[in-house]
Parts: sequence; C-alpha cells; structure tokens
Amino acid sequence: MAQSSNAAGDSSHEHSESRKDHRTSASTSFTLEILQIIKEAQQQHGLRHGDYQRYRSYCSRRLRRIRKSLHFPQGSKHKVVSKKITNDMLVDIRYLHLPLFSAERAWGYFMQLKAEANTEHRKQFHMLSRLKKAVNHADDLAKLCGSTKCDARTKLEAQGYQAWMKGTLEFELERWANAIEFYTNSETIYSKLASAFTDETKDLYLQRVSEVAPNIRYCSFRIGDESAIKDLMRMRLESGQDAQLAHLDQLLSQTREKQAATLSNVTWRNRTVPVKNEQVRVFLLNLQESAKQVETAEGFDRKVSIIESLLKQCIDALQVLRDALQDDQNFKAALRGQTIEVRISNQHYLHSYLTYIRLTKTIERNLLLIENLKQYLPNKTIPDGKKVTKPQDLVRLYDIIIQNLNEIFNLAGIEDDMKLSNEVKTLIQSFKSFRTFYIALSYSMDKKWKESIALYEKVLHYIALALDGYNGLQSSGIFLNIQNEKMKIEELEKEASCMRDSCHASSILGNTGITEPVKTVSNKKLLMERLEQYFEDPSLVSKHPKLVTFPPEFEPIPCRPLFFDLALNHISFPSLDGKIEQKTGGIRELMKGWLWGGSKK
Repeated sequence: MAQSSNAAGDSSHEHSESRKDHRTSASTSFTLEILQIIKEAQQQHGLRHGDYQRYRSYCSRRLRRIRKSLHFPQGSKHKVVSKKITNDMLVDIRYLHLPLFSAERAWGYFMQLKAEANTEHRKQFHMLSRLKKAVNHADDLAKLCGSTKCDARTKLEAQGYQAWMKGTLEFELERWANAIEFYTNSETIYSKLASAFTDETKDLYLQRVSEVAPNIRYCSFRIGDESAIKDLMRMRLESGQDAQLAHLDQLLSQTREKQAATLSNVTWRNRTVPVKNEQVRVFLLNLQESAKQVETAEGFDRKVSIIESLLKQCIDALQVLRDALQDDQNFKAALRGQTIEVRISNQHYLHSYLTYIRLTKTIERNLLLIENLKQYLPNKTIPDGKKVTKPQDLVRLYDIIIQNLNEIFNLAGIEDDMKLSNEVKTLIQSFKSFRTFYIALSYSMDKKWKESIALYEKVLHYIALALDGYNGLQSSGIFLNIQNEKMKIEELEKEASCMRDSCHASSILGNTGITEPVKTVSNKKLLMERLEQYFEDPSLVSKHPKLVTFPPEFEPIPCRPLFFDLALNHISFPSLDGKIEQKTGGIRELMKGWLWGGSKK
C-alpha cells in the first residue's frame, strides 16, 4: 500500500512536470531549473527527515518512468546496454532529466552510505565510488546543457551543479585546495544567478550559497588559515535553518579534531582522569566554548539550538564510553543501582562526569524554555500570534528539572562530595517551590480557593527550606549562580504571599452571594422543619432536595418492662391425692382384661 501511494504521488508529480516540459519544448531553447527541481524532489521524498534511502528509491522510479515515456530503455529484461544521450537527441527536455536524476540517485546513495560508514568502515570505498559516479553524471549534464538548445540560465545552473558535485568529491578525498576552487566557482555562479532574480528563486540560490560557504572556510582551515574556525562559529550562531545547523556542527566537530590531540586529561571534583577517546576529546573542546557561544548568541532559538547540539554530542560521547565499559563489573553494578564501595576506574569516572554534563545542560535548556514561556502567561501582555502559556506547561518542565537533579545523587564516584550534595538538595527545594507555585496558580485560575491557599502555604514552606540552604552555600555555585537563584526565590516568596492573601480574600467574597440574613438562616433548615414558613428554595427542584434527614437520627425511647413471677415461690398448693383413682387387683384381673376383654370406661 505504501509503495502504491508513493508511486501514485510520483506519477502525478511526473505528469505535471511532463506537461510543463512539453510546453517548454515548443520554444527555441530549453530552460531547466536544476536547483529548484532537485530541492522540491528532496523535500517531498525523504530529505526533509534525512531519509536518503527513500530519496534514492524515488530517483530510480522517476528514471524508469522517464525512459519508458521517451521509449529510451537501457537494454532488455536480460541485459543492460548503456546508451549515451547526444545533442542531436535533445528534442525533449526530459532527456536532460536523465543525467540529472542519475546524479541525484548516486549522490543520495553516497549520503546513505556516509551515515552507515561510521560503524562499517568498509562502506567508505563504496561511498566514494558512488560519489564519483554522481560526478560523472553531473559532467554529462553540463555537456548536454552546453549545447545551443539550452538557454544561458540552464548552462549556468548546470555548471554550478557540476562544480558543487566536484567540490563535494574533493572534500571527501581531503584535497582541500581543489575543493576550495570548485566550491568557489559554485558559489560565484549561484551568487550571479541570485542577483538576476527577485522572486523565490533568489532565496533558493542564496540558500545554496550559504551551504557552500562553511565548506570553503573549513577547507581554508585545513590548509592553514587559523581564523577560519572563528568564521565557522560565527556562521553557526547566525544560521537559523536546521539542516544548515547540522552541517555546521559536523564541520565544527571535524575542525576541532585537530585541536583535540592536545586535550589529554580532564579534572572534575578534585580528580584528574585521562581522556583517550577522540570523540570524547572533541566534545570536551565544544563544551569549553559552549558557554561563550550561548552568551553571544542572539535570540532564544539560537541559544536553545546550541545547547541541544551540545547535548546530542554528549549522548554520542556517552555511548562511546558505555561501549568501552562493557566488561567493567563496577559499571554494571552502578547501572543496576547497587552501591559501589571501591574506587571506580578512570573511564567510569569520566562517564559519570559526562552524565553530569548531560543533566546540567538539560536543566540549563529547560530553564531557558521556562523563561521564554513565562512571557506568555495569562497575566502578561501577549503579542499577536503567540500561544498563551498554561501553568501546567511550566509544571512539567520543573518536574523534569527536579528529576534531573535527583539523578545526580546516583552518579558513581561522588558519593562523599558533601558540597555538591548540599547544593543539589537546596536547588531541589528551590525548584519544588516554583513547581508548587504554578500548580497553585492553575488552581486559582479555576477558582478553587481552598486548594490554592493550601498550596501557597506549601510554597512558602519550600521557600523557607531553600533560603536556609542558600545561606549555607558559597556565593558561586557549581553550575548555577547561587546569588541569582536566591534573588529569584526571594521574589517568589513575595509573590506567593500576595497570591495567598488574594485567594483568601476571593474565597470570602465568593461566599456572600445572598443579601438577606433571614433567608440565609432559613435556607439551612430542612423542609420538614419549616413547614409553616414559605421560602423559595432552589434545592427543592434539584437532584438533592433538602426535605428530611435521612436516615433519621437516633432518639432515646423508654425501655420495654421485664416481668418476673416471684409469687410462685411463696404459694403452697393443696394435696390432690384424694382425687386420684386407686387401681387394685391381681392376676385374675389381668387375665380377665387380656382374655375376655375389659369394660371400657
């Protein structure tokens, strides 16, 4: 079903382009918008999500349909015979699509193998062969577009596409001087094309120029230009596209591989451990510069993107250490939650350090999200187009922060670090107060005053515990500024106290809805108790009318008397012996009654 739907979508897209191509073929020259065609195909068929295998399959299906519609097969069912397209055959623009999508198919396969080559190094040879094949198809496309049957725009686009593909090959082969030359040619061509248009096509060309610029600066750095790393970092901060961010992060990681050789050890919590893995070294170098990048970045989205990029690198570095610690029994015991009494290994301690970085950076990102969401609370002025923040959204983020802080206690190697433990406990109390405050705010928005008052009292209790903890800590915290956090918690204390008093007043005002005190008193009586008084009680027609008390209340009643016959003990009855019949006789009387019968009395 999925293949049929994909084929149907590809077929409709193919028919629409075929109609446009037939209209173009009637003119004197062909116009092939190469960059626009491949960008639309990439966005619609997998590359929006980085699925290069899906895009490669789409290119194969499209090539098969184009060959079938042009009656230009590549051999028979049993044998493949490659056919070259010549200039004399250019009677239909679809002939130019054949080398274009052949190059795209080979390039898509190259990108797929490049992602898989990180774990399977043998695929690097296959990866380079597919990229070389893509370059060959790009050369064929440039030769065909260089004929008199194509206009100047098509020729420039083909040359820019060819230069970009060749620059990619030289970049992978680490021929930095050749890569700079080809990338510069591609950048120049697309810049000229962008200056000739004013519509959406201009943005498309400028996007390609922005994609090529980081590669040029990286090649300059590998040749010997030390200032290129600063340009790459500036591009990373100024970029606002996800795909471009991933590309720049990859280039920055490759750039720091050269600097990572100087990082041999790291010190954390008064213990120094060696760093042997290259990927961990690169991450630690990125960590040193991340704080400065976040400070200099402008805008909330850029700051969050830098932290999320660092978190992704941290997770990859943790996976490398986890693979290296598979045979460590203490590491396995720590994963099961068991207490380790012996000194852990250096690699295990380095794993705890990276886990601590992951947790603290996650907290830092969530705090940025919270500060951004606080701007759109219901009591603030909300700009048009922005979604109102619910207090429940902030509660969820504070829950994640508290969970991350609790996980710090489970890290191996820092069980005896009382300074870190005290700070984490204080921060937990502080963030609990914020979480409870927004829970109370959600209840007060629903006009549940009693619950809100109780929760605000709980907020003040957590604030008192947090302030006691902050007073015992130093001014400079381990990963948060203690003075700033203390100021925030003091401001929260004032706000929570005001909100508690406001809820108390609202609860009192909410109970004074009836103005006549007599009716208020009579309203509390049951109908059975006020039969002689008329009062319009709306509860009589509701589901729970106030009629009588049911079940009835218990009432005292007199006990049932008990009778005891005591006179019988003092009465003497007369003798009845005279009235009892005396029977006399012997054997004769007995035989008479047995043989002859006896008279019945």
